Amino acid sequence: MEESSLDQAYTFGDRNTSDVTVLLKNWEDRPELIYCHSTILVPCQGSQYDYYVKVLKLLYVSDDSVLESWDSARSALGVLQASVTLHCDSIIESCIRYLEAVPWDEKEEEEILKIVPNLGPAAIPILARIQPVDLNATKNVFISAIHFATSIERSFPPFVDDLKTSAKEQVEYMLLEDEDTPLVTVDEDVMSEARTGLGNMFTIFETELNATPLDFEQSPEAAEQRVLQCLVDLEWMCGVLSKMEMLRDFVIGLAKISDKILAVVQDEKYSSCLWAVKVKVIEVVGKALDAIGYGSVVLPAPSRVHFLTTWLPYLRKMKPLLDWKSDSDESFAYKLDSDLCQNIEGAIISLILALPSGDQADILGDWMQRTEELKFPDLSEAFEVWCYRSKTAKRRLLLGVGNPTVSLL
Repeated sequence: MEESSLDQAYTFGDRNTSDVTVLLKNWEDRPELIYCHSTILVPCQGSQYDYYVKVLKLLYVSDDSVLESWDSARSALGVLQASVTLHCDSIIESCIRYLEAVPWDEKEEEEILKIVPNLGPAAIPILARIQPVDLNATKNVFISAIHFATSIERSFPPFVDDLKTSAKEQVEYMLLEDEDTPLVTVDEDVMSEARTGLGNMFTIFETELNATPLDFEQSPEAAEQRVLQCLVDLEWMCGVLSKMEMLRDFVIGLAKISDKILAVVQDEKYSSCLWAVKVKVIEVVGKALDAIGYGSVVLPAPSRVHFLTTWLPYLRKMKPLLDWKSDSDESFAYKLDSDLCQNIEGAIISLILALPSGDQADILGDWMQRTEELKFPDLSEAFEVWCYRSKTAKRRLLLGVGNPTVSLL
């Protein structure tokens, strides 16, 4: 019933329509009965009925017993709403103490966030756990998570491995971009810890590579798993650094250790094994090629040439080998993803076309001489662009446009 309709339907003190009798003592300390109507005193929807009944019951027990009576956050929240309406201060305080202390599930938290801000200042302590955190405190948590996730100990108890996985997930979440301000500001302290963590990862990776020959003799599976885990960690760190605009550190670190990686994965001793490692190496190198080829990481031309020529022979060899093994053995699980291969090929073409024309010529000339390895990466597009540029450059030279000291003959 609308509020205006209620005013017209009931009259204060009308004993005939009253359903609530209020006993008050007047100024002479004499009791007086006042005839009222529940729908006017306390509007109560059916969904709130149980909460109002509980408030009335709690008026008959001690304060300590009230605090012990709660059985869920949802129930206490409903009683809190009712007790605020009825101005039952002791019950309000008990509800707040309970809700502030107990855990909430996701649905309870959503309901609390919707209701509590409308209950006035007294209920605000309930929201203490979800108030915005000081930026320095957030930064310290992030730095601690990075530090833990990049710890260099060679082995952990199983539960610590789970904690490292959790730390990695939270680092990613804290860096996740959304429409609001970022949770973590990437300042010098954060970047320094990230660089230290990346250095730790490359250190343990190098240690595992050096230990592979001996470890492989003792337990091939364990040796492969340790090297693979290092690559997985580095791949994760690459994703983190990309969000922090620090991919250059990753690429430079990978370039420094490339020869040691290739010494292991191309060793004849492991020609028929370490397939998971060999595939993961391609995936990690692919991320570096993507960063270099599309300009996310800016390196001098000699450094770009060196990185490409270091890894190009391995990519040329492994792609057809993995395809052949996959075609000949249905149980072989280490085939390269087609999207990955396409991305790597595109990055290589982009990288080549940004090199000085002489370096392009060297790389393309070598590619065309390897007839058995022309398929991957397919550099036809780069070759076509190089031919067009070379012809155009020669025409400019003959017309006296540009640098007259340059010769393409």
